[in-house]
Amino acid sequence: MSKTPKTTAGISRSEYARRRNRLMAELPAGSLAIVSSAGEQLRSRDTFFPFRQDSDFLYLTGFDEPEALLVLVPGRTQGETLLFCRERDTEKEKWDGPRLGPERAMQQCGLNDAFPIGDLDDILPGLLEGRELLYFPMGRYAHLDKRIRNYLERITAAPNTGGAPEMVDLDYQLREMRLIKSAQEIRLMEQAAKISAEAHSRAMTRCQPGLYEYQLEAALLHTFVDSGARETAYPTIVGGGSNALVMHYCSNNAQLRDGDLVLVDAGCEYRGYVADITRTYPVNGSFSGPQCALYEIVLAAQQAAIEQVSVGNHWDHPHAASVEIITQGLVDLGLLRGDTQGLIESGAYRQFYMHRVGHWLGMDVHDVGDYRIHGAWRQLEAGMVMTVEPGIYVPEDDESIPAEFRGIGIRIEDDVALTNRGPQILSAAAPKAIEDIEYTMLHGRDLLTR
Repeated sequence: MSKTPKTTAGISRSEYARRRNRLMAELPAGSLAIVSSAGEQLRSRDTFFPFRQDSDFLYLTGFDEPEALLVLVPGRTQGETLLFCRERDTEKEKWDGPRLGPERAMQQCGLNDAFPIGDLDDILPGLLEGRELLYFPMGRYAHLDKRIRNYLERITAAPNTGGAPEMVDLDYQLREMRLIKSAQEIRLMEQAAKISAEAHSRAMTRCQPGLYEYQLEAALLHTFVDSGARETAYPTIVGGGSNALVMHYCSNNAQLRDGDLVLVDAGCEYRGYVADITRTYPVNGSFSGPQCALYEIVLAAQQAAIEQVSVGNHWDHPHAASVEIITQGLVDLGLLRGDTQGLIESGAYRQFYMHRVGHWLGMDVHDVGDYRIHGAWRQLEAGMVMTVEPGIYVPEDDESIPAEFRGIGIRIEDDVALTNRGPQILSAAAPKAIEDIEYTMLHGRDLLTR
């Protein structure tokens, strides 16, 4: 019998208000900012994909409906916040579910005012008149870009309006705000990681030769939904054997073979925040000697990288630490030949380790935030959350490599929040030491049902 999932409180209305006020405080008086909701996406004919709100819009409002627009009007003391959204419609709600409508949306989101989206053409052009700057996420929604440009052309053509405002991309301000997570955001990310770690543990207990990759995927998805996370953060990767060498493999339709490893990269989305975890383990529950040798290198590289996730270090410190461990390990095993430092400088290690050690994590799996500032690597600060995911991927057709290593792909990925006390591994509950993985695969069913 499934347990009732424990829930974590979401973002408070006061935090959404602080975000909007902070954004408006960074914009000059006489400007206007517009942020759009996402639209519904057609899947086929008259069937739509499940709706997923635009992350910037959700970050500023908490409002989870399509066909909506947030307008921020900065002021000298306190700005105004306006929402345009769908009206209540009894007939449509019978088919598609309830809508908040402008009045209830205004109250729920703590906004100054709200209007029907159908009134946008009558109200927004007047708000744009006399403005010097219009901050807007340009290029994200083509239909809205066109609509806004039509408004601006009408203002320019009209007499005595003073001209249309200059359009400025809003992305930079929102990227910088979203990069540093609040305590409420990190609690939600902890819950997403906890659910995802349990899903990985359950998949380990179900893994055995003869299953198909999609059957492990089903175990992950079942745990996500059963724990209150109905969406995946990204398409789940279950790559058995040499399928693990494909970075974004998601066919998940091959049969798992005795003696192979399986790489599982999966995370859920919980209340708008995501997890991103990868574990690699033997299909039959027991690592072979060559598998163990490569795995221990990746695990050591990850530990070295996590130790470099520290306030004051810069973004490249963790990656450089992982490269050094992996390159030396590959030299020790005979997969690379030469001086370790020379192999790093020449990039020879990239034959086996071709990606960065991680990325920002938050509302999006590859979350917003610059990695360089004015050409220099960004310094790490408390409140940043990132993945740490070194890997080794040995080509299966390179005869210069000892046969026992060919076709092995290993990645180990955790979600790490940087605090003033150091790195906090949000996904630590997913087994990753060799002895823990083998024990979980052998005894895990009993452990997870206690």
